[in-house]
Amino acid sequence: MFVLDFRKEFYEVLQSQRVLLFVASDVDALCACKILQALFQCDHVQYTLVPVSGWQELETAFLEHKEQFHYFILINCGANVDLLDILQPDEDTVFFVCDTHRPVNVVNVYNDAQIKMLIKQDDDLEVPAYDDIFRDEEEDKEHSGNESDEGSEPSEKRTRLEEEIAERTLKRRKRREWEARRRDILFDYEQYEYHGTSSAMVMFDLAWMMSKDLSDMLWWAIVGLTDQWVQDKITQMKYVTDVGILQRHVSRHNHRHEDEEHALSVDCMRISFEYDLCLALYQHWSLHDSLCNTCYTAARFKLWSLHGQKRLQEFLADVGLPLKQVKQKFQSMDVSLKENLREMIEESANKFGMKDMRIQTFSIHFGFKHKFLASDVVFATMSLMESPEKDGSGTDNFIQALDSLSRGNLDKLYRGLELAKQQLRATQQTIASCLCTNLIISQGPFLYCSLMEGTPDVVLFSRPAALSLLSKHLLKSFVCSTKNRRCKLLPLVMAAPLSAEQGTVTMVGIPPETDSSDRKNFFGRAFEKAAEGTNSRTLHNHFDLSVIELKAEDRSKFLDALVSLLS
Repeated sequence: MFVLDFRKEFYEVLQSQRVLLFVASDVDALCACKILQALFQCDHVQYTLVPVSGWQELETAFLEHKEQFHYFILINCGANVDLLDILQPDEDTVFFVCDTHRPVNVVNVYNDAQIKMLIKQDDDLEVPAYDDIFRDEEEDKEHSGNESDEGSEPSEKRTRLEEEIAERTLKRRKRREWEARRRDILFDYEQYEYHGTSSAMVMFDLAWMMSKDLSDMLWWAIVGLTDQWVQDKITQMKYVTDVGILQRHVSRHNHRHEDEEHALSVDCMRISFEYDLCLALYQHWSLHDSLCNTCYTAARFKLWSLHGQKRLQEFLADVGLPLKQVKQKFQSMDVSLKENLREMIEESANKFGMKDMRIQTFSIHFGFKHKFLASDVVFATMSLMESPEKDGSGTDNFIQALDSLSRGNLDKLYRGLELAKQQLRATQQTIASCLCTNLIISQGPFLYCSLMEGTPDVVLFSRPAALSLLSKHLLKSFVCSTKNRRCKLLPLVMAAPLSAEQGTVTMVGIPPETDSSDRKNFFGRAFEKAAEGTNSRTLHNHFDLSVIELKAEDRSKFLDALVSLLS
């Protein structure tokens, strides 16, 4: 069921309990977790935190802890499947689910006792009506022949029997019609996977309702929303709407702090709304590196070609920036150049057909020295979480990423920024090699690209978030480079080697790249059907249904099934 009063039905229920937090491995979930941890610390709520990266880990962790806890909170996992069926909990176990994955499973919506959904009601959920999906088993009334009077005529008995048979037949037909309609309704409802309001924003709303919203919490809500935008999980319209909501909170907080003495102290924290350049990490890199490794500019200039490199030089000349300045660290550039840099770049970008060079976002200042854009923090945290270092386990990476969000751990954030630069460089180099060697093949209803074992940096892309981001950037670049109009409207399926010993690959499906795209992804259901139809050995372990693991030798029959399904 949906929780209507978060404070009464969720927070006050937990205040006197021990709680277990299951948190998915994505930046929005981390931010929601940080807000909840801060609230729990305020009210001395005892909790245990368990990071989970997939369904298997969630099931294992639940089995391990189910005896000790009655209350479980799931952040960014659990909404889009039948939780009771997967976890088989005791009857007194209660799950609170705060998850951006849509559509929400209908069993979760209509279970009032054990599953409580922490979801904003202004999200367009379109849940089917209860009577269309569930129906109480009606027992057919048994008409025994004994009821009939012994003295009644045989013809009367026959008539009554014929009526009963006709009635039963009608009931069976109605039931078959209802089941067919139910199948259609569920298919329409579950066909596409998409994302709702950021979990960090939902948790910040709770803090605000209770008048416990600190500036740190507001910043985490901003980072959670920016994560959805960076990973292309929500539409531009949804992003702008949510930015407007957070902007009002920022104004309120800044107004509140105006009179306080620490407004100019060295360790103060200041959040501000900005209309900034959508260049990745440019304030912590050189402008040239940022232009070359941001998906938007790399795709528009076609930087994988010599002609593209030449266009970049022309662009910089048009802006009026000397190469010497552009190639050194942004912090070291002449102050006179930096003053009007955004306006100059935007003006030249418009001439070169790049209309979306600036984006509404937020920045944070720690004291006088440290300034970060929300997208910088997203890239840094994501890179720490998916760090491919051999000695780091998934839990270690999760804790490093979680720590980097605290303002006392700026060293970890800066380390994340360096890892993010490596990741962005590797992404653009991989895109360039895929486009130059024509690795993207049209399979009919979709495009297909496979990274080979031994490709440089391939280990970076075995993780789901990194592979998804690479796929989205690759599709954008391909759309800019191809002259084939039909191919511009196709979705992309991408595969990368996962484990050479086990012979498995990670496969991800990306919806078509169009301006009007609603970011709804149909590959989750298509992958399930293709795997069932061919008995391919797949593992649907990821919380995003459009990411699967597949045995490499089953790949060709799986793709054949996918082609015939989508044709």
